[in-house]
Amino acid sequence: MNWYEENPAPINADLIQSQVQSFCSLHHQKRSIVLVTSGGTTIPFEKNTVRFIDNFSQGTRGSASTEYFLQDEDMAVIFLYRSTTLRPFVRHFAHTNFLEMLQRDPQDLSQLQVKSEHVSKVMTTWQDYQKVKMNNRLLEVGFTTLTDYLWYLKIVCQTLKPLGARALLYLAAAVSDFYIPRQDMAEHKLQSSEGAPTVQLKMVPKMLAPLVMDWVPQAFVVSFKLETDESILLSKARKALQTYKHSLVVANLLESRKERVILVEASSEDLILMSVEELSKGHEIEEKIVQNLLTKFKKKLES
Repeated sequence: MNWYEENPAPINADLIQSQVQSFCSLHHQKRSIVLVTSGGTTIPFEKNTVRFIDNFSQGTRGSASTEYFLQDEDMAVIFLYRSTTLRPFVRHFAHTNFLEMLQRDPQDLSQLQVKSEHVSKVMTTWQDYQKVKMNNRLLEVGFTTLTDYLWYLKIVCQTLKPLGARALLYLAAAVSDFYIPRQDMAEHKLQSSEGAPTVQLKMVPKMLAPLVMDWVPQAFVVSFKLETDESILLSKARKALQTYKHSLVVANLLESRKERVILVEASSEDLILMSVEELSKGHEIEEKIVQNLLTKFKKKLES
């Protein structure tokens, strides 16, 4: 029995499939479509979930990269993200108290306006969002649990399959390596009065293999490799490429992921760096990553 047979589809799986199908049909003849996955997955302890295992991912890379993909008018994006993590455009205000950005309009005290120091940022972000919204080039699909994520991933990929080489997958989500099988979960909230539970975790199956071989065999597939030990980073990235036969691995270290990444292909490596000056001006490494990937992607399309 495979993982999908053991884990029932989310109750809204048909709705998600319909939304993705409509989105792909809209852009099928006009644009390439990027699937960006973002954020971490939760691993519930109980079927009626109260407690769960989580990770630190806030979806920074995925949400930022989505904006840079959307700067290209030839691209549309399906943003598969962990609910409660950062979203494109909205992310610029995630760490701001929105109410502190407002003040009464001195000409009409019944109206509110954005404070002058925030106007430029709000206006620029709003204009960028409106350009995307006007052409319906962004579909956001939220998930919470590992089960949600893996089902939605399969649904989206299989819907993208007819696009062939015009599909690009940017798999930036921090997917858990371990999970608790549904049959081993408690039905209701674990009671502390019964002492600490003994939990046997199982390995999450590697979905990159069926994704590359069966779900979207012609797509340009980009995976991510995050490590804390630099001495094994490139070898792990190359091992992933050899194992799954996909297009590219973005290799990065936890402590320097915002300043330095390596794009690893079967026969080459591209080092992407951010200078101190670039970072001080608010530039993001995701812009360079996306520009580099789109160059490679379009070159492949033309070949």
